[in-house]
Amino acid sequence: MSRDVQLKERWEVLVEKLSTQFADGDVLELDAIIYLVGIQELGQYHKKYKKDDKLDLMHISICRLLEPYGYYEFDYFDTDGWPHYTVKEELPTLKAGEQSVLMKEAIVNYFIEKKYIN
Repeated sequence: MSRDVQLKERWEVLVEKLSTQFADGDVLELDAIIYLVGIQELGQYHKKYKKDDKLDLMHISICRLLEPYGYYEFDYFDTDGWPHYTVKEELPTLKAGEQSVLMKEAIVNYFIEKKYIN
């Protein structure tokens, strides 16, 4: 099975499972899944977040998701428990489609690592 086909199949399984669990079956988009990863990484689940906090959660998520690729490195937790990362390597310039594939691959790998999917 080609890598692209396997990624597509795993992505579809993940989206279906997350959508059922968190969106009453409505299909979650990529940004919503990135947001969920941010909440997971922060670990403060039952809190209401302001718009700026939501953007920060997505930033945490992107840093965590791209950490295994060598783009970011975890640095420390601040006094409020928020993780901070440092840039290790600048992201290459990617077309929108390439960006989407990279993020989907990183998300799938994250949820495999967390044993949420196979």
